[in-house]
Amino acid sequence: MAISTSPRYLAAATGVAAAALLIGAFTIGTHEGGSASPGTPAADAATLAASQSAGRITVTGTGTVTGVPNQLVVSMTVSATSYGVTSALDQANATVRKVTTTLRDRGVARADIQTSDLNVSPNYNSSGVVTSYGVTESLTATLNQLRHAGAQIGAAVRAGGNAVSVDDVALNLTSTGPLMASARGRAVANAHAQAEQFARALGEPLGPVISVTPVHQPAPVLYGGVNAAGTAAPRAAVPVSPGTQQLSVSVTVVYGT
Repeated sequence: MAISTSPRYLAAATGVAAAALLIGAFTIGTHEGGSASPGTPAADAATLAASQSAGRITVTGTGTVTGVPNQLVVSMTVSATSYGVTSALDQANATVRKVTTTLRDRGVARADIQTSDLNVSPNYNSSGVVTSYGVTESLTATLNQLRHAGAQIGAAVRAGGNAVSVDDVALNLTSTGPLMASARGRAVANAHAQAEQFARALGEPLGPVISVTPVHQPAPVLYGGVNAAGTAAPRAAVPVSPGTQQLSVSVTVVYGT
């Protein structure tokens, strides 16, 4: 017996068959591929996970060196008091010129002598009446020949007499280039040694340097002072002991593992 199929039912059957073929092809391709193609979301996620698994070791190393100061900076003040402001100022000016001339004669360059302060003020009695005027003039001298600094200070104080006081002295290192280079090398070596210790303790190989960052160090503080106010200075040179000064450098180094 002959069987006939209408065109409508034939089209529906054809569509179902095509859909089945497509689903089967997709399923086979998924199981046979086993991995995502580069550039797909799955591949990007795998790359991100791999990069996050890389470890880092961050350490801070310090290097310290010692040098001998080669410069002395002395601060001096000249004081004068008189019944008239002009007279007091003239007295102070004359003493400052004597001190400055003596320093120049002792080998201190003009550029190394600097006025640092000037003060003119009235003095009052218990009734609030002006009785006199006081003047102070301060100067700073940079002494670059340390072996002569004591003699230069003593001569300056003798020139000014009792009107002169030495307020402060500071010893400086001016040629720090080679010392700082040595300190940096020690700081990096110290950081590397620490990183190797951490890597060994973790059982991981120490990788390459990722970054090096200098750590700010405060300027070294120098202490010292000579006070010659109130009495005439001795004829001998003021003893100067330069001692030593430490310079330190710190760096933060990041290593890969």
